[in-house]
Amino acid sequence: MAGNIDLKALRERIDTLDDQVLQLLSERARCAEQVAHAKLAEDPKAVFYRPEREAQILRRMQANNPGPLRNEQVSRLYREIISACLALEESMKIAYLGPAGTFTQEATFKHFGNGIATFSVDSISQVFREVEAGRVRYGVVPIENSTEGVITHTLDMFMQSPLRICGEIMLRINQTLMCKHAEWKSAAKIYSHQQSLAQCRYWLDKNLPHAERIAVSSNAEAARLSALDPESVAIGSQQAAAIYGLEVVQQNIEDQPNNTTRFLVIGDQVVAPSGKDKTSILVSAPNRPGSLYHLLQPLAENGVDMSRIESRPSRNMNWEYVFFVDVQGHETNPNVQKALEVLRDEVDLLKVLGSYPVAVM
Repeated sequence: MAGNIDLKALRERIDTLDDQVLQLLSERARCAEQVAHAKLAEDPKAVFYRPEREAQILRRMQANNPGPLRNEQVSRLYREIISACLALEESMKIAYLGPAGTFTQEATFKHFGNGIATFSVDSISQVFREVEAGRVRYGVVPIENSTEGVITHTLDMFMQSPLRICGEIMLRINQTLMCKHAEWKSAAKIYSHQQSLAQCRYWLDKNLPHAERIAVSSNAEAARLSALDPESVAIGSQQAAAIYGLEVVQQNIEDQPNNTTRFLVIGDQVVAPSGKDKTSILVSAPNRPGSLYHLLQPLAENGVDMSRIESRPSRNMNWEYVFFVDVQGHETNPNVQKALEVLRDEVDLLKVLGSYPVAVM
């Protein structure tokens, strides 16, 4: 009897807490509406999505998290709260590399929450075009994977696009094997995106060495094709399996357990400092001995930490290259500003692609 009384008391306590949480959420939403009215009164074209402000909120909530919820769970909850409140201020439409069920769609919802409208397109270049044309507010594109490296198509698009990077998303990638039936070991074909096939190479060599590996435009497309082909399996997300009516037969088949893909949020917005930021730049260096040294020297001399550098062939001249560089710090930070000023005198072209908050997991 004592156990039943205690359980009843705990449930009543939970009900009371739920009522309090709901009241606080409603109060927060009303504050968001007031912010919208105040912004519109000052500027009819006001921007409501503030990546730096959202990052500050998430970091503060993680720093103040008393448990038992993990920091990642707290972030997920607060992203949905922020998303629902932002939807009261602005109805945002986000383009992503589709179709439905891709990891890019999963990253989009992770970053923006579910209070948005999404627009699926069939190529990275189309994501850029939709944002440039103003048909969507922002776009989400993959940029690199911890196992397989950079997505060159995204880098190439920045060479010609006026868009800026407004944010980054880090998504842990758990690859799932799916098919129409449970007899997956007899599959003759494996459909998946080229990156996912590479991320699962050793597992496939061991478990499906006889199956033909067919690279397609996305993991969602792989799931769609496998749903039509009973002799095949597909690699992708669990969301894709649910969407296309497939059975999940093996989970977490990626070769590296910490397999993570980085995505970028692109738009035409200049993002203010958040306190923990990253700046991406595009640099075209003259073709001369020591050109890479001269590119890196101003960063080192001004104490700017470089976290990534990638090179791509220039489209203007053979054997010349464009470098994509990520550095720690916002472009308005004095040391970053000084390094960029020196760089402009050393290179043929320097383009700041954007400063944005470091991703909050």
